[in-house]
This record gives sequence, structure tokens and C-alpha cells, in this order.
Amino acid sequence: MTQLSAKQNIQSIVKAIKAEEASLRQKHPLLAHQNTLGLIILLLSLSALIGVGVLYYLAIIPAWVCIVLAAIAASISHELEHDLIHKQYFSNQPFMHNFMMLTVWLMRPSTISPWYRRKMHLHHHKTSGTQQDLEERLVGNGIKNPFLRALVIVDGLLGLVISTKRFRKEINGFSFSSVFNAGFPIATAYFAILYSVILFHIVDLFIPLSLNSPSWVLSIMNVFEFLMVVLIVPNIIRSSSLNFVTSSMHYYGGVNNMLEQTHVLTSRLFMPFHLFCFNFGKTHTIHHFVPNQPFYLRQMLSKKILKVMAQHNVRFNDFDSIKNANAYKT
Repeated sequence: MTQLSAKQNIQSIVKAIKAEEASLRQKHPLLAHQNTLGLIILLLSLSALIGVGVLYYLAIIPAWVCIVLAAIAASISHELEHDLIHKQYFSNQPFMHNFMMLTVWLMRPSTISPWYRRKMHLHHHKTSGTQQDLEERLVGNGIKNPFLRALVIVDGLLGLVISTKRFRKEINGFSFSSVFNAGFPIATAYFAILYSVILFHIVDLFIPLSLNSPSWVLSIMNVFEFLMVVLIVPNIIRSSSLNFVTSSMHYYGGVNNMLEQTHVLTSRLFMPFHLFCFNFGKTHTIHHFVPNQPFYLRQMLSKKILKVMAQHNVRFNDFDSIKNANAYKT
């Protein structure tokens, strides 16, 4: 059998993805209503997030159930944001498009503005696997020290602070203030609440703040602690799972073409993390070959396309790369 070039392998994968998409669209006419589907999915996931918060407030479900269900609902909003960045919904209707962008940001308050992230993400597609890929480097890609990597994966703000000096040297045009300010006001409020609750309880271990604080302070802390359960901790779980998966599957260094930008994570070891990032590791590689598809379509065609990718030199479960700071090695 003749060995195909990288370009030929890429063309074969892209052709297979587009052919399977065309087949699915012909088989399921409902897929033509892309705007409506995106909006329905958004409203259902938002309703689920609000609903579990209400159930927790009424003491119908325990905190851990609320956290798990809210994290799953928030993970869907991330997929919608990713689609919106690629203008998959209401691209010609600015009001509806921006309404969806704002809503998914509110559901995932730990992130930077989706309008700012659009620029960063499109740059990611151009520079994936290189020093210039700020989006992936912000979530731990290319970091060899496991402790530092875990810190960056779990706490995006702390990771930004820690990495700023290195990024200024290595990434063209990097600005700490630009990335930090891109979180205002939603991510700013998120981290203010998170750190306030942590600080309050740490101090309370040594000085009984819960007994000596004014009633208005305790009332604010009660609200903050409610938000911790229904929104903040779920998003820590969601974002940590996503950051771990995406920083594990993207290569960093040694990348020369699209075949070498990512590998596919199908290992059962990643199942718990996939639960909170909507199967990202299994389907995101498809997105690198054909970016302009809604996330649910990638899920629908992934079973067939992953077999095609395996036949055309896309790697699967390349754990050696994770141990080698994501380097692509031949």
C-alpha cells in the first residue's frame, strides 16, 4: 500500500467528515434548523442550571447533587460558546447572537468574555501546537511540572499570574492586562466571591468570624456560599475537567501540520472528565479538521469519523506526549 502524505491524509479526513455531515443532514431534516436547535439547547441547559439551583435552595436535593448536575449543564454552555465563536448560530442576527454569547458567559462565569475569546480561539487554530497558542497555554498545555500544571488547570487566574513573565517573553503581543480585563465584570465577580469564601473560612479557623461578624457580613456570606454550590464549584469542576482534557490532547512543539495538532482521547481513564466537558476529548479533533460544525453534529458523526482518523495517522491516547509536556514526537 502506498504511504500517503500528510496533506493527502488530511484531505481524506476532511472529505469523510463533510460527506458524513451531508449524509446526516439529508437523513435528519431537523438539522437544517441550526439557529433554533442552538437556542433550544441553550434554554434547556439554562433551565436545568436554574432548576437544580432552586431544588437545592428548597432543600429538595443535597449540595453534591446540585454541584454535579449544574456542572453538566454548564458543560453544554461551553460547547455552545465554542459554536458561537465560530458563528454557528444567528450569525446574521446580532441581537440573538449576542444574547446567546452573554447567556453562556453567565453560565460559565469563570471564563473571559466570549467576544474576547473569539479572537484568541481563532488564533489557536492558526498557531495550534506552537508557543504562540495562548489559549491552550493558559490551560496548562506544554507545562512539564505536574504540580504547576495542576494549579493552572484548576485556577485560571492564578495560572495567568504565574505564567505572565514567561508569556511576555515567548508570545508575541501578550498583555496581562488585556487577558485579565477580558474577564470583567463577570469573571472578576466570580473570583472575588471564590476567594472571599475561601479567605473567610480560613480566617474562621483561627478567629471565629462566624460568631463575631456583623449580621450583614454573614448575610453576604450566605449568598456567596449559595452561589458556591449552584455556580462556582460546578464551574471549577467543569473547567478543571475541560482544561485537563484539552491540555492533554493538544500537542505542544514538533507540530508541522493538522495531523499533529491533536490526538484523540478515547481511554476509559478520561470518562469522569468527559462527563463534565461533553465528550470533548473524543470529538474535538474533528473540529480541527472542519471547524464550522455545531457540537451536536460532531457527536453524531464521531463514531464513523474516528475510524477514518485512525486509518489516516491521527494518534489515539498518546499518553507519552502528556509525560513529555505535550511534545509531538515521531
